[in-house]
Amino acid sequence: MQRKIIHIDCDCFYAAVEMRDDPTLRHRPIAVGGDPGRRGVISTCNYEARQYGVRSAMASAYARRLCPQLIILPHRISYYREVSLQIMRILQQYTDRIEPLSLDEAFLDVTGQTHFQGSATRMAEAIRKQVRSQVGITVSAGVAPNKFLAKIASEWNKPDGLFVIRPDDVERFVPALPVEKLHGVGKVTAERLHRLGIHTCADIRAMDHFRFVEKVGSFGEYLYRLAHGQDERPVEARDERKSLSVEHTYERDLPDLDSCLRQIPALQDRLQQRLQRSQKDGVIKKAFVKIKFADFTSTTMECCVGEPSLPVYQSLCDEAFQRKGMSVRLLGVGVRFAERIHAPVTQYAFDFA
Repeated sequence: MQRKIIHIDCDCFYAAVEMRDDPTLRHRPIAVGGDPGRRGVISTCNYEARQYGVRSAMASAYARRLCPQLIILPHRISYYREVSLQIMRILQQYTDRIEPLSLDEAFLDVTGQTHFQGSATRMAEAIRKQVRSQVGITVSAGVAPNKFLAKIASEWNKPDGLFVIRPDDVERFVPALPVEKLHGVGKVTAERLHRLGIHTCADIRAMDHFRFVEKVGSFGEYLYRLAHGQDERPVEARDERKSLSVEHTYERDLPDLDSCLRQIPALQDRLQQRLQRSQKDGVIKKAFVKIKFADFTSTTMECCVGEPSLPVYQSLCDEAFQRKGMSVRLLGVGVRFAERIHAPVTQYAFDFA
């Protein structure tokens, strides 16, 4: 049976909730994020703010320079979770095969469902109308034969849009996609592909299969399948936490490695407290350290370990710092838990940007 996958993605979720609750904010540039005076970072912004170049993960102070009239609102994470649960309850009316990716997006496998005579397109449209009327915000939806294409489709007509890629459309649609659209391809991998003269899926398809994998490495096998519109990853309901971490953005950049290493014990203590409070029991399989440098590029270094210790985190911090060797604005430490079912793509997740 041909799979029918829907990807639902809320439009500028945090900002949309704030505009819903305060209509005077509509049609004004707003963002949700940290205090510009305390090195805060933008989490999300509405489309009016994006017209000025404001983007998520941008420093709040820089966003304010781009758009002096930008209204920056503080996070209300617990409240956003409540709104997200409202949306999830709507999705559950259509299928129990739901894979949340975050508070504001999820995959649904509606293969074999009888709603609307089995039409995934009509189900997606019904979900969009229901979220709009019951929750008061808009979502965009993509419908396709697999997760890779469904996620691309949901971005195609944003905001408040619906796009459908039917099985017969795949051969026409996929070749023109830039490699940056491929799942798992970040800035570093994209640049590596460009150096090989590969810019679109058509370029990958034109290459000999084995030569492409030889040039790109183990990740090439997965990319080659995506470039042909193939993605067999199942929609997986995830009741268990995949990772847990803590991080801190410093008011002044940490100038060198020693200053970073001095922060690790406090971060590890906070992580241990979170692990003790967590109601989810999981087997730790990896420890990781995240660094965001002064130029806003980020990198993560991880290793397989069942019981992370302070020396492990300090070693990871050392390795991660060497990738750029510049001052650091954010440090984070965390753990990843063993998963019962591993999606095929996990073995290829080596990119950082």
